[in-house]
Amino acid sequence: MSNPEQLRYSKEHEWLSAADDGVSTVGITEHAANALGDVVYVQLPEVGATVTAGETCGELESTKSVSDLYSPVTGEVVAANQDVVEDPSLVNSAPFEGGWLFKVRVSDEPGDLLSADEYTAFAG
Repeated sequence: MSNPEQLRYSKEHEWLSAADDGVSTVGITEHAANALGDVVYVQLPEVGATVTAGETCGELESTKSVSDLYSPVTGEVVAANQDVVEDPSLVNSAPFEGGWLFKVRVSDEPGDLLSADEYTAFAG
């Protein structure tokens, strides 16, 4: 399992890109996608909604279970990836590329996000 160095990670297994004009992209890690199994349904926060760091903002349903999606930061959702809503398997096949989940205009970022090495050690 490789975790891209340029991303930061939450202990709930979400990743966060560096902000581009204040907007960051959020997805789940390869570790989380593998643990979930085949994702068959994705519910994302709506554009315009406010998400709060550490709180649920959607869910992912797989053939094994239903898991909450947590926001790693606080801010306003500016985009939701409709491709993963229409083809949830993208979460499994490309968790760091086409399987991203939403984009958020960050207003607050917690100090406990992990580097790639820290997340790798955490996830085991």
